[in-house]
Amino acid sequence: MTIPYPTKQTATAFTEVEPPSGAPRPRLSFLGTGYLGATYAICFAELGYEVLGFDVDEAKIAKLAGGQVPFHEPGLDELLRRNLAGGRLRFTTSYAEVADFADVHFICVGTPQRADGMGADLAYVETSVTRLARHLTRRALIVGKSTVPVGTADWVEQLVAKHTDPALRVEVAWSPEFLQEGFAVEDVLRPNRIVVGAKTDWANGLLYAAHKGVFDLAATEDREVPLVVTDFATAELVKVAANAFLATKISFINAMAEVCEVAGGDVTQLARAIGYDPRIGNRFLQAGVGFGGGCLPKDIRAFQARAQELGAGEALRFLHEVDLVNLRRRGRVLQLAAELLGRRAGPAGPDLSGTRIAVLGAAFKPNSDDVRDSPSLAIAATLTKAGADVRIYDPQGIENARTAQPTLTYAGTMAEAVTDAELVCVLTEWAEFRNADPQALGELVAQRLVIDGRNCLDSALWARAGWQYRGMGRPHPQV
Repeated sequence: MTIPYPTKQTATAFTEVEPPSGAPRPRLSFLGTGYLGATYAICFAELGYEVLGFDVDEAKIAKLAGGQVPFHEPGLDELLRRNLAGGRLRFTTSYAEVADFADVHFICVGTPQRADGMGADLAYVETSVTRLARHLTRRALIVGKSTVPVGTADWVEQLVAKHTDPALRVEVAWSPEFLQEGFAVEDVLRPNRIVVGAKTDWANGLLYAAHKGVFDLAATEDREVPLVVTDFATAELVKVAANAFLATKISFINAMAEVCEVAGGDVTQLARAIGYDPRIGNRFLQAGVGFGGGCLPKDIRAFQARAQELGAGEALRFLHEVDLVNLRRRGRVLQLAAELLGRRAGPAGPDLSGTRIAVLGAAFKPNSDDVRDSPSLAIAATLTKAGADVRIYDPQGIENARTAQPTLTYAGTMAEAVTDAELVCVLTEWAEFRNADPQALGELVAQRLVIDGRNCLDSALWARAGWQYRGMGRPHPQV
């Protein structure tokens, strides 16, 4: 059932239960303080809850306890420091402390792609649940937030039953996250929906109490937060289904870009035209070098793997093509680079030896320092392998990029990256790049050649400044 908040139906749908700790509001723990767990822990403390963040990484916990967020997310540093000072937020590496403190334990650990296949590796989920369960001495609710294959919640329930005293009546629920990097604070404080999979009124009541701060904030701002109450399997499927849909939409417009490139069309105009159809919408219809990050690529692969295990593999065969389209767009930049630089492709591909190329962007998206499965970094590595002297600049992602690709060359500023470059590739749509003055940059480069890998530049403006412009699925601008 879907229950909008605030309504009379919502008020009577759940009865708040008394937290087992006896505290006025449920005390919350978040196990795993990576991007997901740290963001939720900080934001729920901002909503007024007593929160304890847990991780086995002592350096990460020390950094958070000292008021530093170990990744870039706009607005989160200030919230961290405010709630540490207010005494609502603490961090620990002790499972015993977590078990003693919280009423609701949110599992926020990573579920990376398995090294031996496309499926999700649930080792971190198993470890965190098992070790927490062994330390529990009173009733509690363990809630999964990590993105997992359907069926994981039932398995977690079995783990909890195996490692806790049945008299404690510890329960399991699932409530997926829907964070967008760069907008995560808003996504936690003002979510567009909350999904809950639980089996008992007690679990629903405690989860409602754990989210009441979100609903109360919405009420003060005269907003509604839809609450979808469902079963375990549906709650698990919601996140992977949403990611699969978004990935499909992105790959669709990139496939249209491929057609536009050979037919002479303009994919940006095509996207605008079909986006006016309310059944389609204009979000996620920007053609470019494709999606990356720590979610969409591994999630669509894990979804395919799980569907295959369940005997429904045929239903998700299209996701294989979605993945292929996405990866193919990265290779298009190498082709465009060779074309602009006048290099022919040999048996091993284009030879870009002796050329200097500036790559603007390392993070997989703007307003983030996340370089996991970053298209821009992958393209930079491909250009380097082809013999080019590549210099990379990103406003936030350089340190993570150095760790991920230590053999590549990095610049401290955009000006440093483009100086003496024969080709500039804009591969992450940071505002600094979108708003750059093409005339000023033209004074620094060796040749005014630009590849707009995100279709984020004003092509006519750059052409008037003397640049040869190449977009993704766009015609060459006429001066």
